[in-house]
Amino acid sequence: MFLFSSKAPRLSVHEARDRTSGERPESVLLDVREKPEWRAGHAPYALHAPLTELAAGGALPASARGRALVVICRSGHRSRQAAKLLVERGADAVDVEGGMNAWAAAGYPVVDERGNSGSTA
Repeated sequence: MFLFSSKAPRLSVHEARDRTSGERPESVLLDVREKPEWRAGHAPYALHAPLTELAAGGALPASARGRALVVICRSGHRSRQAAKLLVERGADAVDVEGGMNAWAAAGYPVVDERGNSGSTA
């Protein structure tokens, strides 16, 4: 289990969306939930890298390497772990407070693996 500093930076879903959307986003939105959760629903432009794979030494998706990362999960717990792990590996990573639950509650789009309306469950 990871220990966290209360001073570790966290983003709101609004800040996360601002940093990761648009024609030239400054950061990559990285979803660290497991495959069934990802398939059920994720942000349309997010990349997927499950925390279990990252913790086992797995690599980031090629298009995320060397980029600033905004890490998201369902509620914010796993993304906080993943951000800490990624920072320890030298990445520029912050997590999203409230995760995909807060994302959906803010009215931001969630799509399933086929691009249809998805859920955060």
